[in-house]
Amino acid sequence: MQAVKNGDTVRVHYHGRLTNGTTFDSSEGREPLEFKVGAGMVIKGFDNGVMDMKVGDKKTVNIPVEEAYGPKDAKLLMEFPKDRIPTDLNPQLGMDLQMSNPEGQIFQVKVAAIGPDSITLDANHPLAGEALVFDIELVEIK
Repeated sequence: MQAVKNGDTVRVHYHGRLTNGTTFDSSEGREPLEFKVGAGMVIKGFDNGVMDMKVGDKKTVNIPVEEAYGPKDAKLLMEFPKDRIPTDLNPQLGMDLQMSNPEGQIFQVKVAAIGPDSITLDANHPLAGEALVFDIELVEIK
């Protein structure tokens, strides 16, 4: 039986959770996730996790921070003056917002802190700084 190797296109079902057991994503009730192994379409630890699996195999993969979304980057925390916030927006701690850069690209940020004159916005990936656990089932090697 064929085993997954670099460059294969695979389809998997998965259940992703934090190390405390909190689920953050799952393919349950959806089509399997399809990706090309080694092409950077998924995080490195997930890519590595499917290597050598055969169709029908199931396994649990523990992915360290460095092979997931990396550590939180302090450079992605931004102080934003409150007087530049639209008057109809009432930012709350943990609120997700969208911003755009000078090139017009839109990106997600989270309100990380609220001070008297400014708010701190966090542009890190929501899973940055987290070790992840995935239960993976290989459905198909194309």
